[in-house]
Amino acid sequence: MFAGLPELGISNGEDLKETLTNCTEPLKAIDQFQMENGILLPTLQSALPFLDLHGTPRLEFHQSVFDELREKLMERVATIAEGKDEDRYIKLEELLEKSFPLVKMPSIQPIIMQVLKHLPKVPEKKLKQVMADKELYKVCAVEVKRQIWQDNQALFGDEVSPLLKQYIVEKEAALFSSDLSVLHNFFSPSPKTRRQGEVVLKLTQMIGKNVKLYDMVLQFLRTLFLRTRNVHYCTLRAELLMSLHDLDISEICSVDPCHKFSWCLDACIREKFVDAKRARELQGFLDGVKKGQEQVLGDLSMILCDPFACNTLVLSTVRNLQELLSQDALPRDSPDLLLLLRMLSLGQGAWDMIDSQVFKEPRMDLEVVTRFLPAMMSIVVDDYTFTVEQKLPSEEKSSLTYPTTLPETFSRYAQENRVACEIGLYYVLHIAKQRNKNALQRLLPALVDTYNDMAFGDIFLHLLTGHLTLLSDEFGSEEFCTAVFDNFLLTSFSSKENVHRHCLRLLNHLHQKVLASYMETLMKTLEPPKQSSESVKDLYTLLKEKLEASKKSPPEPEEAPSLDLGLHPVTVPSTPTTPL
Repeated sequence: MFAGLPELGISNGEDLKETLTNCTEPLKAIDQFQMENGILLPTLQSALPFLDLHGTPRLEFHQSVFDELREKLMERVATIAEGKDEDRYIKLEELLEKSFPLVKMPSIQPIIMQVLKHLPKVPEKKLKQVMADKELYKVCAVEVKRQIWQDNQALFGDEVSPLLKQYIVEKEAALFSSDLSVLHNFFSPSPKTRRQGEVVLKLTQMIGKNVKLYDMVLQFLRTLFLRTRNVHYCTLRAELLMSLHDLDISEICSVDPCHKFSWCLDACIREKFVDAKRARELQGFLDGVKKGQEQVLGDLSMILCDPFACNTLVLSTVRNLQELLSQDALPRDSPDLLLLLRMLSLGQGAWDMIDSQVFKEPRMDLEVVTRFLPAMMSIVVDDYTFTVEQKLPSEEKSSLTYPTTLPETFSRYAQENRVACEIGLYYVLHIAKQRNKNALQRLLPALVDTYNDMAFGDIFLHLLTGHLTLLSDEFGSEEFCTAVFDNFLLTSFSSKENVHRHCLRLLNHLHQKVLASYMETLMKTLEPPKQSSESVKDLYTLLKEKLEASKKSPPEPEEAPSLDLGLHPVTVPSTPTTPL
């Protein structure tokens, strides 16, 4: 406990023990020891007997004086460090040199840690001693740890790794949330709210203003993204940069070439729309990538691969198409639409670019604009034609039935092109938001076969299950249940556990609306096999309990959710009632 005192010429317990062992008059020896090692203040000696008369132990008195002096010294260290004296750090280093032998003494340790914290460059020898001792490393300030980490990537990786795992677990938990809603979903929190998350705040604090540590974290994120293809690492890359931006850490923001692009994109994500002014700014950044600096495209593509960025770009694409429809204009004539597709293409190609280390914008397939989008528009026309037909007087009606098949171009591009597939999936969400049952029944079967099985990804299924709550009353019809479950979800639930989980999430929310006979069949089909995860088994058990409870008590009528979907109405002359 008192290790290090002899090095400084101060007696410790061992010295007292030796004195008492070898002396002939113990009381005199104790007095002598107290005189030599007590507080060297002549006037104090005569006052100490008064404390004895009050029954105050000497230990208690010395401890209170010690605590007071320690606080004063720690304040003085902070004052010196914050001052403007040129030799302030020399003073602190001298104090460190004198006091460091006592670093293992709990009562003195806080002072030494305070000195270390305020030194911008701790002597190498001292850093190594702190790093080698687990207890010292644990209690030292993050300012000291940064100096250790910047030259020890493996140690820094050990500290960061649990935070990155925690971040992914939190994102995946949000996608499997038991709360199904159109208004409150994975994309609802604003960028600023997301940056207040525990992991982002901790990483921001660990990095401080240290560019080397920031670069290390980015390298960890790239490596993990490559290893897992998990797009949440792209979100964290963008959130981290913007968190440093919020704190005005110019030392890092000024050297990250993606800073201004991310800042502009962040504003778009906040509004869930890319307006014309910001579109021009974003295009300027992309066009401004100079020869020899193409590597920045790797980071830009990762930022655009962030699901929150992708969500904003596709929502903007759908809104842009609505406006083109109202103007009788073609997709190829809209520079804003072409830019959105360019950014979507760059984001969707992030993994390939970082993996191949070929930093070149992927060439956009122009047929997405000239063939896929017009095919999507034709689905809207079919829908509009049928709606108008239903409103005609019976004598003017033809034998027109609602089309069940889709244009071959739409299905083919949804299977072969990732940008087309992403737009197609969001169009399905748009249709669900409009409560358009006919169009949904027509489109869902086409999603069984999409590019890289994107329709069975957690993000889309999270959004789709939320949107299907708007059509809850339709689940009383076997035709609609067949379209949602038999023709889409159940086609892959046995091979993809995440689909199984999303099916059970949906049914836990809508079980009272589903046709009773169909529900019985679903319960048999969705019973988890033994090898299923606990999450699937728990959801199934919960659903079973809800069904048993509802047999005993009749369901209460549900209130229809009020909708403020953030979509601006667009006047569409002589075009469908269900706008694209």
